[in-house]
Amino acid sequence: MKQELVHVLAGNSFAMSDAQGDMEIDPRSPIGLWSFDTRFLSRWVLTLDGERVHALSRDELASFETRFVLVPGTASHYIDADVSVIRHRSINDSFNERITVLNHSSAPAEFTVRMEIGTDFADTAEILRPVPRRIATTADSVRCQLRLCYQRDRFCRETVVTSTEPVEVDSHGMTFRIRVAPDGEWHTDLHIGMIIHGAGGRDLRASLEAHRQHVRRDMREDLARWFDHAPQLEAERESLQSAYRRALTDLAALRYKPLAYNERVPVGGLPWAMALYGRDAMITCLQTLPFTPELTPATLHLLALLQGGQLDDYHDEEPGKILAELRYGEAAAFGEQPTAIYYGAADTTPLFVILLDEYERWTGDADLVRQLRHPARMALDWIDEYGDLCGDGYLRYQPRNTINGVANQTWRNSPDAIVDRHGREPPFPRATCELQGYAYDAKLRGARLAREFWGNPTYAERLEADAARLRERFNRDFWLPHRGYYALALTPDGEPVDALTSSLGHLLYTGIVEPERSASLAAHLCGPELFTGWGVRTYADGQRAYNPVGAHLGAVWPSDNALIAAGLRRYGHDREAVRIADGMFAVVETLGGSIPETIAGYPRAVTKYPVQLPAAGRPQSWASGALLMLLAALLGLRPCGDNLLVDSAVPDGYGRIELLDIPGRWGRADAFGRDRKTRHRRSAR
Repeated sequence: MKQELVHVLAGNSFAMSDAQGDMEIDPRSPIGLWSFDTRFLSRWVLTLDGERVHALSRDELASFETRFVLVPGTASHYIDADVSVIRHRSINDSFNERITVLNHSSAPAEFTVRMEIGTDFADTAEILRPVPRRIATTADSVRCQLRLCYQRDRFCRETVVTSTEPVEVDSHGMTFRIRVAPDGEWHTDLHIGMIIHGAGGRDLRASLEAHRQHVRRDMREDLARWFDHAPQLEAERESLQSAYRRALTDLAALRYKPLAYNERVPVGGLPWAMALYGRDAMITCLQTLPFTPELTPATLHLLALLQGGQLDDYHDEEPGKILAELRYGEAAAFGEQPTAIYYGAADTTPLFVILLDEYERWTGDADLVRQLRHPARMALDWIDEYGDLCGDGYLRYQPRNTINGVANQTWRNSPDAIVDRHGREPPFPRATCELQGYAYDAKLRGARLAREFWGNPTYAERLEADAARLRERFNRDFWLPHRGYYALALTPDGEPVDALTSSLGHLLYTGIVEPERSASLAAHLCGPELFTGWGVRTYADGQRAYNPVGAHLGAVWPSDNALIAAGLRRYGHDREAVRIADGMFAVVETLGGSIPETIAGYPRAVTKYPVQLPAAGRPQSWASGALLMLLAALLGLRPCGDNLLVDSAVPDGYGRIELLDIPGRWGRADAFGRDRKTRHRRSAR
């Protein structure tokens, strides 16, 4: 059986090890110490007198801190152990591990403590087959330091390991020969600096001293401030409170400062997406506006700064287009992958305008809307000038980079994600239905911003007219009357791609759906073909390409389901929204800990337990944010001018829910909700 993996993380830096705290290369998992898309440690193995030590227990103290209690030998000999070892590790810009050796005998004891140390400076893009690199090693026993360095032209990464105790240092690690008094202890602090040199880089050595003295205290204080600023949840259902706190904790951990940028923005998530993804970041911000609106300004400013300004086929860049992915690894730096700054997404650009408008509705921050007028106008222009590839008024995508670019440039970005009921792929350029919803929503929101903040009513009227025509055209061309739902996409010739998918919920969220058709969509979304009991599948059962473990062909995504629930509530389908939210919270309650990025689409009645997919990230920003969005949907939170509207719909068995000190343009406000049984009990009194 696969061994448990343990991680600590802070921003886009993380360390992943086995249950003993050791790190050894595993092509199936990103074991090691990582930061900015580079592995700074690939070997970190502790031995005592030449023997591996084994875990008695592990305490997860925080997302950035954990502690292992270990003893030598096998489980049958633990009871006789007269020595034990504690590994206490934490991470920020640097990595810290305190090793403590405890002598439980009544006599002095001598031990040889060895830490095997190595790195391959692998790029995240090559985790399956790391490329051999020439590593320069400097062992300095006098300074108690081991330096490992890799340089390729101006790309330079360095790992510096330092001990606070005297040590013999060689090119493969550190050896401590120690004597411990009876019932005494010995310890050393190992500090690992992850140094990025080069043009535009950030030399992280300056953070090492701060890490030695203050990192745990500073990070605890930062986490406490994060919780203080967020609303307080009081719920009769204890698991709901636990899920809320865990989601906030994960979101705090998954904030990072990109190089040459001073504000923190959300990364995608552990382990494969520890970078800025425009789509993930903006959806996370949308999900968390009632809770942590401070994520949004930094994200919008950074995406505006990186907005496309030219035609570049390799990076799928176009003027006005919003970033899809930002990476700092070697493959990106030398153009072996287009991800140094990659624009292969058709939904990020309308989402930029949607998020800007929604942020103002919640916060009243008119200054940000005015500051970002030009990037928002460029984004709106991109929809028509570059997004309308067939000249029929629909937002489409076709990758410019046909070598190693992303083919499907929507959130359904698996290569095989866009297929009809029979599994056939449509030709490019593809007009998926949710893209039309985003474009429609962006135009309406852009019109509001133009009229109320940019002083341009003529432009506002044009956008509103464009949106009205798009809505009329969409409801004519995408609607499948014999099936009662909208097509997944249109081909270049206007033929519908007739698959039944969860994208129906995105259409409800954006408001492009005709009201009289919403009930049919709600019935499909909660029908047996799409709804598993845990949540809504990406692609319905009963179609040829359906696969319950296919990421976008049958799996269930919390981020997807949060938008669906919000869309259902927008159209008044409260019962269906509640059912989906209840299923998602049941996933967290059953699994415990962070909610996975996705789970398999097996029926709940069959498996009785949410089946996690091996490739699914955990924690993920937009999965954790989904729980907050689902909570907001249950409470029916909606800004209206300077007021917060509350219209709750709470699942049976949840009792009373109170969300206190919700931030917004109103200052702070409270929201309350209770399930029907609780309301009836109170009425009976």
